[in-house]
Amino acid sequence: MTSAPMSGRKAQAARNDELILQAARAVFTADPGAPIAAVAEKAGVGISALYRRYPSKEALLQKLCGDGLKLYIEVTERALAEEGDPWEAFAGYLRGIVDADTNSLTIKLAGTFQPTEELGRDAMRAGALATEIHRRTVEAGVLRPDLTTADIALLLEQIASIRVGDERRISELRHRYLTLMMDALRLPPARRELPGPAATDEELSSRWWAGS
Repeated sequence: MTSAPMSGRKAQAARNDELILQAARAVFTADPGAPIAAVAEKAGVGISALYRRYPSKEALLQKLCGDGLKLYIEVTERALAEEGDPWEAFAGYLRGIVDADTNSLTIKLAGTFQPTEELGRDAMRAGALATEIHRRTVEAGVLRPDLTTADIALLLEQIASIRVGDERRISELRHRYLTLMMDALRLPPARRELPGPAATDEELSSRWWAGS
């Protein structure tokens, strides 16, 4: 059964909402203290259109982090549904979290707004799922038993902090260091070819120049 097409007005509202959320993520992960007007400007929508959908910056931050949690839950549930090699399921979970980039929201937005009850429930669900995939992988004998879920969360935050070059290059470097990290966590330790070239001195130096 297919959904009925949205009216022109509803379709435009949906497009505006997507633009607002994309802009909000970019603006607030760059500067959590940015005003909500900066989101409207980046999204190319009027401030009144933004306020009709999100009455406050707090509501917009809650929506961003709620979407991030739901995506985390989706990635983890998909990995837990895998019935094959337990290490590959765990590796797919880590790659999915890095691609979803939910940790960037944690790094920048934690403590900047009041979580809702729904966010609390989703956070508990996400934590339970993370504990389950960790337990399953350790019990399979393919993950270091001294590694905790908190260790994994902080390691993923370190990877999310990599911001060198454009979006493609950022993703390439994150997966390079994720591969290196996974080789150290696996039992027995692995040594695979690292994807993508290492960061160059020029790329690292460019971060000090405005607009780079």
